[in-house]
Amino acid sequence: MKPAEHHSYMTDKIGPLPFCPGCGHFLLTKALDRALVKLQPDPKKVVIVTDIGCIGLSDRYFITNAFHGLHGRSITYGCGLKLARPDLTVIVLQGDGGCGIGGTHLLNVSRRNIGITLIVGNNFNYGMTGGQHSVTTPTSGITSTTPWGNVEGPMDLCGTAAAAGAAWVYRATAFDKDLPDVMANAIEQPGFAMFDVWELCTAYYSPRNQLTKMNLFNLLKSYDFKLGLLVDKPRPEYSEHYRKAFEKGKRVIKQKHTISKKYDHSVKRQMGIVIAGSAGQKIKSSATLFAEAAMLSGLDATQKDDYPITVMTGHSIAEITLSPEQIDYTAIESPDYFVVISKDGLKRARSRIENLSENCTLLAEETLELPETKAKIIRIPLFQNAKKIYKLTIAIMSLAALLKHSNLYPLDALKKIISNFQKPSVVEINLNAVKIGFELINNEKRRNK
Repeated sequence: MKPAEHHSYMTDKIGPLPFCPGCGHFLLTKALDRALVKLQPDPKKVVIVTDIGCIGLSDRYFITNAFHGLHGRSITYGCGLKLARPDLTVIVLQGDGGCGIGGTHLLNVSRRNIGITLIVGNNFNYGMTGGQHSVTTPTSGITSTTPWGNVEGPMDLCGTAAAAGAAWVYRATAFDKDLPDVMANAIEQPGFAMFDVWELCTAYYSPRNQLTKMNLFNLLKSYDFKLGLLVDKPRPEYSEHYRKAFEKGKRVIKQKHTISKKYDHSVKRQMGIVIAGSAGQKIKSSATLFAEAAMLSGLDATQKDDYPITVMTGHSIAEITLSPEQIDYTAIESPDYFVVISKDGLKRARSRIENLSENCTLLAEETLELPETKAKIIRIPLFQNAKKIYKLTIAIMSLAALLKHSNLYPLDALKKIISNFQKPSVVEINLNAVKIGFELINNEKRRNK
């Protein structure tokens, strides 16, 4: 069945258009309606995107979908919609104010060639908020913020888009008789189409600057800004091109592993564990193995990491929360166990170690000079023993020692996680480190007898 023909894409159910008498937005909005009538798209497959500004009032007067957002961000919303739903016709209506605020978005949509249509209602000022000057305000233009005359030169929106790589750029005025036809042409472009429409703001800019229709054309000539089609260089539309590139290079997506309970645990309440070391010591990945082994034992687990922006230098700290019940609060204010294995970790966590309670067990590399603390201290030769296998096993070794001391869950759970989820090349090394970590605690107990 052939869809019913639409004689208008606008509705009068919410009253007449809200623009000031003589405002160019009225002509632009009516032209868009006639352009849509010419094209006859399914209203459900069209989205009109706007942001703050007088032109942003117009989307609700159309029977299409609409999206209204923050000032200067309508291009980004439009791009997001197009990337998520390439089948949609996305039309962005934006003022020169919003275009200036979101200038970087104009550059990026131009260079990427995402298939949206940008229609700019360009009236040289912020008409909704009191007639302040915008990026397109002509030199010497009188506005509420430049009462002495604008000292800046106007931004050429079309030239900017063209320089950034826009595939289709057109400059028009709201008085052009063929405005609906050109607008329809812009909407039909497969890639990004930039349509800059010069018009009059009859509330602020035009009265302050005696800007008439004739003066508008003279203004164009004074800046040597050409009307009409300025760029027509078709190239692949971004979302379509991206999907083709993805399909061509697509690999089999590795499925995430699942963890189901196979062991028991001895944890009666929520507990906090902190391990502090150096960047590059596998602190994060070792903490993850420890937490996953806890999950394999039926515990809930969370992990938070702290590290600087530098790579392989500085501290690395991981916080692990374990609980037999759902974890709603992940901050560890009073750790039950604290592991420190390097000077970097000690430096970062020094004040925290000083404030550990007597209920906390502090497991430390024996060569570190620890600050005064109420925690129970266990010193073991982690660094010395890690060197015998591979120095980067020190973190998993220390956590294995902690596991032996605490008996939170079975050692077999940690071994299982290492065997199942690590690369074969490191499984044997880490299993050996776990064994040594266990023995270090046994040796420590014998020394203390």
